Amino acid sequence: MDSRTVSGYVLLAVTLLALAVVYLGLVPRTIEAGTPSRAVRYLVAGWVPYTLCFYLLGRLFSSPAAIPSMRSADVGLGLFLVSLLLSLGLEAWGFSPEVVPEAHLLQALGIFVGLALLGWGLGRRSHALADPPT
Repeated sequence: MDSRTVSGYVLLAVTLLALAVVYLGLVPRTIEAGTPSRAVRYLVAGWVPYTLCFYLLGRLFSSPAAIPSMRSADVGLGLFLVSLLLSLGLEAWGFSPEVVPEAHLLQALGIFVGLALLGWGLGRRSHALADPPT
């Protein structure tokens, strides 16, 4: 195991810890306190470690034989943007996540799946570029 792999595992552990703090600690605590707008902010802040976690999973555990296409990252980015725009459209019509959270459930699922695909695709591509097959 080289130092790059060890640092990748350490960074993966740190991102998993950040995800646990945000999604198991901060979000439930703010919802219980009656401030759902702050919980939405924590959800959005949690997108960065979530995407980084899937990037590291793709970088550490994928085994691309050649330079993989960026199709999964493209689909992930598209799904993220479309879901975000749909959610913002609902909010513009008065259905904010604080008032009607059920209306945003499908978009939230699309956002998280899109971010996972984006992170995984970038991680696979970066793994293939850093360690080309011989």
